[in-house]
Amino acid sequence: MKSFFRIVLVMSVLAICASPALYGQARINTKKLKIADLPTRTTKVVLGSGDMMDSALRDEVAARWRISPYEFCTAEEYKALKEDSNYYFLLIARSEDKEYKDLLTLTLMKGGKSKSDDPQKRPVEVASLPISAAGFPSGREVVFLPALLDILQDYVTRAMRSDGAGYTGFDIYSGQVRKTGIKRIFFSEDDLVPDMDEDFKKRYFDDDMVIMSEDDADKAFQDGTYNTLVSFVVAPFDPQNGSWCYKMLIDAGTHELLYYRHHRINARNWAGFLPEDIKAIFARR
Repeated sequence: MKSFFRIVLVMSVLAICASPALYGQARINTKKLKIADLPTRTTKVVLGSGDMMDSALRDEVAARWRISPYEFCTAEEYKALKEDSNYYFLLIARSEDKEYKDLLTLTLMKGGKSKSDDPQKRPVEVASLPISAAGFPSGREVVFLPALLDILQDYVTRAMRSDGAGYTGFDIYSGQVRKTGIKRIFFSEDDLVPDMDEDFKKRYFDDDMVIMSEDDADKAFQDGTYNTLVSFVVAPFDPQNGSWCYKMLIDAGTHELLYYRHHRINARNWAGFLPEDIKAIFARR
């Protein structure tokens, strides 16, 4: 019996001695602490595709990137540096994440080696925001890029303050729907599911919830129309059963993300704002 108590005592002492180290290790492994150095590290903005989006990214980053020092780099430089944990990388790329299959995302990554023994030197995906169908850009991603950059930076700032935000992702904005009630909302007609019938539209849309052409909606956004939200939907060009669709309402003036939802596409729920989305937004009016 005495031997038993000695064993228990020794184990208790070892646990007490080890706990600070274990606690420290747990703290080091949190996303918040892994990205705490972002404001002091250089973010490499990856360019090199030579297309219109490439040019827009250069211009908009120069105009509005504020959360870290930055430099532009080529795709070749990115490949050479991407395992260096001293750098962050901002790029537009086809995501390898199953959730973003067949989509392009605006992604902020911390460099690192995936097999490093040091948790601080492993790569970290800080944030990925879907912006268009892969291989079939609509042009709207260029119109909304200034806002998407602001939204990404707002989210990253939240993730640096809270692990809850860091691990929740952009779903943290889902509660913002409560703020849509005091805004006018312009929906591009192409952002609504095609089977939304006319009776439903007459019931839920009015002078403050307006359906218009994509060109008119985009112009309202580019003009920074006061107190107005504009719809933005991202889905694969040729969605398959189970593909994801992302729906956003973004303030044209402030670039706040006030509605963010996503759903799996299937025969009943196609790409676009669903009737249930419209009902949830209408309920706040």
